[in-house]
Amino acid sequence: MQALTNRAKPVDRRPMTFMEKIYLPAIAKGMGITLKHIFQKKETVRYPEQKRPFSPVFRGLHVLNRDAEGRENCTACGLCAVACPAEAITMEAAERKPGEENLYREEKYAARYEINMLRCIFCGFCEEACPKDAIYLTETFAPAHYKREGFIYGKKDLLVPMPGEKK
Repeated sequence: MQALTNRAKPVDRRPMTFMEKIYLPAIAKGMGITLKHIFQKKETVRYPEQKRPFSPVFRGLHVLNRDAEGRENCTACGLCAVACPAEAITMEAAERKPGEENLYREEKYAARYEINMLRCIFCGFCEEACPKDAIYLTETFAPAHYKREGFIYGKKDLLVPMPGEKK
């Protein structure tokens, strides 16, 4: 306790001067800063025509990846849902039917996969936790919606389209 009191800055207890009491120097200083900013060039980006450059570490919308043959990489292990601190990912696993195993790499798949973008904090933990590199965050940000249901992205919204397939 003694070490903390030795390093603490002493409190200035002297009475305020007349100029400090009327606050005019502080008001003048604040107005000077305001006037300086009024005459500076604005940093405006005309959005649809111009794209703002993002940082290389920007994390945007989620995407469920496919392999080279067009099969889903997600094996419904649930590690992304467990790693998500906001609990924004919901998934249900299902097993493939007999005869489908030879068409797909894994016997399990995500029957339901949803991400609630209103809860997501875009931390990237889901991307780091996935052992199959099935989910990653792109450099696209979420579009605006009028209803809350529009911010819940299902599996069909998240999957990368097949070549020649329209989304």
